[in-house]
Amino acid sequence: MTPDNATAPADVIIVGSGAAGGMAAWSLTKAGLRCLMLEAGRDYDPQSEVNMFAADSDAPLRGSSTPDKPFGYFDATVDGGWEIDGEPFTNTEGTDFRWWRPRMLGGRTNHWGRHVPRWGPYDFKPFSRDGLGVDWPIAYDDVAPFYDRVEKIIGVNGGPIGLENHPDSPPDCLMPPPKPRVTELLIKAAAESVGIPVRPAHTAVLTRDMPDAVAPRQACFNATPCGRGCTIGAMFQTTTSFLPQAKATGRLTIVTDAMVARVLAGISGRATGVEYVDRRTGQRHQVRARAVVLAAGTGETTRLLLNSGEPGRGLANSSGELGRNLTDSTGASFAAFVPGLADRPRYNEDGISGQHIYIPFWDYERQKRGELDFARGYHFEIGGRFGIPPMSAMPRVWGPALKQAVRHASGATVSLTLRGEMIPNKDTYCEIDPIVKDRFGIPVLRFAFRWSRHEVNQVAHGRRSAMKVFEAMKGKLLFDPMIPPEKIMTAGGEIIHELGTARMGGDPKSSVVDSYGQAWDADNLVLMDGAIFASGAHKNPTLTILALALRASERLAERFKAGAIA
Repeated sequence: MTPDNATAPADVIIVGSGAAGGMAAWSLTKAGLRCLMLEAGRDYDPQSEVNMFAADSDAPLRGSSTPDKPFGYFDATVDGGWEIDGEPFTNTEGTDFRWWRPRMLGGRTNHWGRHVPRWGPYDFKPFSRDGLGVDWPIAYDDVAPFYDRVEKIIGVNGGPIGLENHPDSPPDCLMPPPKPRVTELLIKAAAESVGIPVRPAHTAVLTRDMPDAVAPRQACFNATPCGRGCTIGAMFQTTTSFLPQAKATGRLTIVTDAMVARVLAGISGRATGVEYVDRRTGQRHQVRARAVVLAAGTGETTRLLLNSGEPGRGLANSSGELGRNLTDSTGASFAAFVPGLADRPRYNEDGISGQHIYIPFWDYERQKRGELDFARGYHFEIGGRFGIPPMSAMPRVWGPALKQAVRHASGATVSLTLRGEMIPNKDTYCEIDPIVKDRFGIPVLRFAFRWSRHEVNQVAHGRRSAMKVFEAMKGKLLFDPMIPPEKIMTAGGEIIHELGTARMGGDPKSSVVDSYGQAWDADNLVLMDGAIFASGAHKNPTLTILALALRASERLAERFKAGAIA
C-alpha cells in the first residue's frame, strides 16, 4: 500500500507488525476498532517468497552467513539484521552490544526460534525471592488465562513439565508433542542419570491442522527449516495468521516502508499520532489517531519515545527510567562427539525444525538456600541429528577419506545451548547518541552493556552441568573447558531477547508504564512489546509478549467502549 492509504481514519495507530503488533491488530480489529499499522520494513508474503525446499548448495556462497543474511541465504530475513545500511547504532567505549532489527512485515516472527515456555511465579516476583531487580506489578495468575488463550490461538505443541516454577498448561491448550529423536533420547537418559531433568519443549509449530476461513494453517510435515518461513503456516508467524485475519475484518490498513521517527503529543502530553518517513522516497508524513500502540520491539520503541516529547528527556519519561534496565539472555554453546552414535544407520529424523525436548532450570532449591553463586536460572536447548559435523569433530584428511569421515561423524555430534536470565544493572542501558543520525535524519540509539558476576557464574555452572551430561554419554568435548566463562559468552543483544527499557510498575516514579502497558504520562499511549518487561527470565519471551499484548489490547478496547479515550 502507498503512504496515501495512511490518510484513512483510524482509531488506533500500531507501530510494528511482529508478535505484539500482530496481536494488537488481531484483537483490536475484532473489537471493532479501525487500525493503521506502520511497518518500517517492506511488504512480505511467505506464500510467494519462501523457498522451503531449496538446498543450501544451490545458494550463493552455498548459503553461508553474510551481513544481510546472518542466518543463511534462504533464512526469512529481509533487509534486516545486526547491520543495516544507513541505519547504524553506536556503543559506548568498551561495549559490544548487537542490535537486531527486522525490516519486514511480520518482524521477527518470520524467522524466530519458536520455543515458547510459560514464565512461572518466580519470574514475575524475582525481587521477593532474591532481593535483586524489581517485582512485576502483576503475578503469574494474572497472566495465566492469557497464556491459555495464546497457546490455543497460535498453536503450541508440548507436554507436561511438572517442575518448580515451570507451570503446566491446562490439557486443552497444547497440541501433541513430536517424539524425541535418538540423540535426544540419549541426552535425556544421560542427563537424568546425573539428576538433571529433561522435558518436552513447548514449540509454536502445529502438529495438527488449524482450520480457518481466512488463514488456514496445516500441521508441520517435518521436512524443512522453520527459519525460512512456512508457506503452509505450520510455524506461527503473523504474516500467515494475525495479519490476514485482521485485514479480513476490513478495519486494518497496513503501510510498509514507514519508518516512524517520533510520537506526536499535544499540550496535555497525550499522544495525537506519529510522524514517519517513507523509506523509499524520504518524504515525511504525519498521521493522527485517538490512541497509539508501540510494538516496534524493545530498542525501536525506546528510540521513538526518547526522540519524542521534550528534547533531551523524551516522551513518557517523567520517571527517568526510559532506556534503563536493559537486559538480554545469556548465551553459550557446548558440543561433544559421541563415539557410540558414530556410523549409526541412516534414516529420516528431521522432525519439526528445532528441539523436541529441552532441559529446564532445575536448581531452584539450592539457589534459594544460597548454595549457588548466581541468582537466576538458565535452560539448555538440545541439538543433534544427521548433518555435516563440525570441523572440530573431523580428522585432517582429504578426498575419499574425508567423505568417509563425514559419514562416520554425521549424527554423532550433540549440543547443549545455554540461555539464561540477566539481572538489570546500572551499567546496561540505551540512550540517544548526541551526534549520529541515520539516513533519514533520525537520531540513533547508543548502547552501554555489561554482564554482571551473576551471569558469568551462571554460564560457568551451565558449562559444568553440560560436561556432566556429556561425560555420562561418554562424549568427547568439542570445547575447551578451561577458557574463562566470560570469554565464551555471547555478546549482549546476540540472542535477540532484549527487554526492559520502558518497564512496567506500580509507581509512576520508578516505571514508565502500568501493568497494562499504558504510559503513566499519556493515557492513550500503550506499549506492548518487550520494552515493558520488569525483568527478563531464562525463558524465551515471545509467549509472554503475546499474552501481555492480548491483555493490553483487550483493556484498550474496553476503554474505547467506555468512552475513556476521546
